[in-house]
Amino acid sequence: MSDRPVPGPWLTASQPPIEERLAQQRARVLVVDDTDGVRQAFAAILIEHGYLVEQAHSGAEAVRKLATRKHQVVVLDLMMPEVSGYDVLRYLHAEGIDAKAIVVSGDATFDTAKKALRLGAFDFIGKGRGTDELLSAVGRAVERGHAEHIRNVLQTRLEHSDALLRFVVHSSPDMVYMLDRNGNFTFINDRFSSLLGVEADALLGTHYHDIVVPPDRIAAQHVFEERRTGVRAVRHAALRLMSKRKREDGTGEGSIVHVEINATGVYADDRRSAEHFLGTLGVARDVSDQRHAQEIIKFQAYHDLLTQLPNRALFKDRLSVGIAQARRNRTLLAVMFLDLDRFKVVNDTLGHAMGDRLLKSVANRLTGCLRRGDTLSRFGGDEFTLLLPEIRAADDVATIARKILDEIGAPFLIDGHELYVGTSIGIAVYPEGGESAQALLQNADIAMYQIKTQRQGGFTFFNEEMMRHVSTRQSIEQELREALDNDELEVTYQPCVRLADGRIDNLEALVRWRHPRRGVLLPAEFMPVAEETGLVVRIDEWVQQHAFARLAEWRKEGHDELRVAVNVSAQQVAQARFVERFFELAAAAGIEPAAVIIEVTETLMSRDVDGLVPKLVALRERGVSVTIDDFGSGVSSLSYLQRFPVDTLKIDPSFMQGVRVDDDSGMVPAIAALARGLRLELIAEGVESRAQLLHAKRHGLGRAQGYLFAKPVEASRVSGLLGGGGFEALVRGLPTVPLREQPRQ
Repeated sequence: MSDRPVPGPWLTASQPPIEERLAQQRARVLVVDDTDGVRQAFAAILIEHGYLVEQAHSGAEAVRKLATRKHQVVVLDLMMPEVSGYDVLRYLHAEGIDAKAIVVSGDATFDTAKKALRLGAFDFIGKGRGTDELLSAVGRAVERGHAEHIRNVLQTRLEHSDALLRFVVHSSPDMVYMLDRNGNFTFINDRFSSLLGVEADALLGTHYHDIVVPPDRIAAQHVFEERRTGVRAVRHAALRLMSKRKREDGTGEGSIVHVEINATGVYADDRRSAEHFLGTLGVARDVSDQRHAQEIIKFQAYHDLLTQLPNRALFKDRLSVGIAQARRNRTLLAVMFLDLDRFKVVNDTLGHAMGDRLLKSVANRLTGCLRRGDTLSRFGGDEFTLLLPEIRAADDVATIARKILDEIGAPFLIDGHELYVGTSIGIAVYPEGGESAQALLQNADIAMYQIKTQRQGGFTFFNEEMMRHVSTRQSIEQELREALDNDELEVTYQPCVRLADGRIDNLEALVRWRHPRRGVLLPAEFMPVAEETGLVVRIDEWVQQHAFARLAEWRKEGHDELRVAVNVSAQQVAQARFVERFFELAAAAGIEPAAVIIEVTETLMSRDVDGLVPKLVALRERGVSVTIDDFGSGVSSLSYLQRFPVDTLKIDPSFMQGVRVDDDSGMVPAIAALARGLRLELIAEGVESRAQLLHAKRHGLGRAQGYLFAKPVEASRVSGLLGGGGFEALVRGLPTVPLREQPRQ
């Protein structure tokens, strides 16, 4: 069997060296002669000396057996009929069969030997020269064949190794290059060429400076001219290379390729001396995608994704730097805290997508108000912050604030909607308004809150009085938490009177705080803090629990038709189990839902319409009446009245001030007309004089509430009011004005 190597890199993976394998094999010899005696004699001699021998009695038979390519030596007679020994030699040459032919001929002339050798014979022996010469020639032929075979195998392996190495290098996802000692390219792989958009021939012989981004060339010198080897050689050096590839959109040329390079010096011997330095071998990995991904991640970490503005983390970082510079240069610095007005109305009525587009439009307008070096950030929700470094005086900040108010105050036209928002701005100036980033932001926020509570829109600078106010609010919050735990709150009740007969229709439950040091506090003094902190939910439930329990007691005393009115806050309604919890409180007190009136404000109506309506419907289906409190003072659209399950409107007390009995102008007649059209009942709130009472009765209001009848009283005094027969004397003699429409069901 032939020992010809099969091409491939696996040639010696699990085999012993080729020399050992050939030494262990017995050479195959083909003896060709048409004389039987001579042929058999040669065969016997060779077999005796350990060769594997086959015989062929003619040239034709020799050709057939040699076609198997399993013989290393052919002992060949020249003079044979039909197919001569010469013909066999020609066949061996033509077919590339590497069997060594030893010619043994009776014609030992020079011309015969010369012809045989020219046709490729390995040796020529005259017949009758002796067996030693034959054995010697066969031995040399076998050795020569082994040597040539080893050389061919090694050459094949070398060619395969070189091809494999080139394949690996050129198929590598990394850029592989060689530089000479002068920094000129002597080799680049295909990846290098394709990534930089340059043909290999155009780059070979050029200096590495030609492909390095100019700002990186000083750093590149320590990488591309690396002479160190081993662990001291450069690793993961970051550089930027210039590429001539077209951009991804197919337009233009020239892009930046970010690479990490490993490089090592190459030497002619192990001495690694300067005179033996040949150049530098390097591998550069394209990390442009990773770098781009890192930049995206970094951008997302420090920017708001909706508006692309810096977020609060980046803003605080820049503010800290700005404070350090202002302290060093002894300059002023200002922080603005901006909160959009009426943004929630847009968000709730037109949807979050419209709200997002509005925020982006606001961000664009604010950006147009900036000076070079200013920083605008979206701090969260509809809040923005603005850093103004190196200001000369507070007047400069005021000028910018007025410009912002004008810009944001102008209408926004989005998808055919003309939107108005406006903004409230609080300003803190370093160092008077705070000497740290946290202090400046906090104080600007306090100033913003101050302007927002006074009026929507405008700006104000932080001052110490605001801080004292905040401290008071914080103190109230802490004390209010303690008041809930210590049962310092109490419920008072103010009657709502039917104007037809003067009887008490219901009692409105109102909370009071009996403060241990400050005395009795009205809701206006602590409920804003409760709403800001979320404590209002606990207060609402506490009031409802006590009011329901008291109502149950009064009903047991015989006041079967008496109802109680309780206020609900936006935070309480927003609770997931608001409806269920409300009914649980009523059931625990032993009263039916029909005995309860809930009062909601117009502000609550404008907040979460889609979430509020189903909850009010669920309450109303169980008999709970719904009243809009302080109607006319809010900002809600009158169209809400058609959507909300409302029974009654309680007119804001301000509309009862200064009315005349016979006056048909003003808000009360207008609201009365609206209520008749919507079939809603009306309550006059804040009635303090008989003139106001007559005015309410004249325009068809069915109930009234105010100091004319009674101030809010403690629960212990309610029985006296109920047992006194009501307020018939006050309503006696009032004109009877029937409603044109009955209340809607």
